[in-house]
Amino acid sequence: MKHSIKILLLVLFPFFTIAQQNNSPAFKVIAFYTAINDAAHISFVHEANKWFPVFGKQNNFTYDSTNDWNNLNPAFLSNYQVVLFLDTRPEAPEQRNAFKKYMENGGAWMGFHFAGFALTPSTFNQDWDWYHNEFIGAGQYKSNTWRPTSAILRVEDSTHPSTKHLPRIFKSSPNEWYRWEKDLTKNPDIDILLSIDSSSFPLGTGPKLYEIWHSGYYPVAWRNKKYKMIYDNMGHNDIDYEHGTNKELSFQFDNEIQNRFIIDALLWLGGRK
Repeated sequence: MKHSIKILLLVLFPFFTIAQQNNSPAFKVIAFYTAINDAAHISFVHEANKWFPVFGKQNNFTYDSTNDWNNLNPAFLSNYQVVLFLDTRPEAPEQRNAFKKYMENGGAWMGFHFAGFALTPSTFNQDWDWYHNEFIGAGQYKSNTWRPTSAILRVEDSTHPSTKHLPRIFKSSPNEWYRWEKDLTKNPDIDILLSIDSSSFPLGTGPKLYEIWHSGYYPVAWRNKKYKMIYDNMGHNDIDYEHGTNKELSFQFDNEIQNRFIIDALLWLGGRK
């Protein structure tokens, strides 16, 4: 009897080992955020911090988040394969240097909406050339649409793992859309993944006329082929500012197709096929 049990354990042990390996996370994600600038950005941060852990369990990755940007250091980053910037960017020189080295040494990154913002003069001056001009490639913020509205987005590169499961065009969640200083189509390192389809125009409702776009080409998500990264302009929920309630009127993750893009992008960044 004991001999039979030993044989059974020897047979089953490899399967237990495989099961344990399959239960270990494929990669680990750390999200940095500030969540003090603009109710719409704060809303998105809270939404993301609820949403990503759920999808992490479904897609075999772990998700942690922190508002302590001092954690942007080599020792802390060595525990994670993917970094997210949910709203802002690092400001201290040592934090910026740590992130630059992390990316140059093969780290992966996804930034949302305000993480790409820079405007001189403002609280967020364009004082980090590597990040805004080379890494993201867009330079400074130039203008935006208002109010936050849905747009029809067009897939520009259907071969990339982040977009290959998307329809050619789809409707986004409401968002404030940015226009940039630099023409990304002229940068050979930039692969534009999503853009605003012309059927979206006019985009925005005002009340200021210049906040309503009627024509033009506007990239929404792209990657820099020199790094493992994706910037995604989505990340600004609609908020009831006008009546002083600051009530949330929309959410980014209430959109299955848009979610598919974000998850597939994250899986690609984490090295999943």
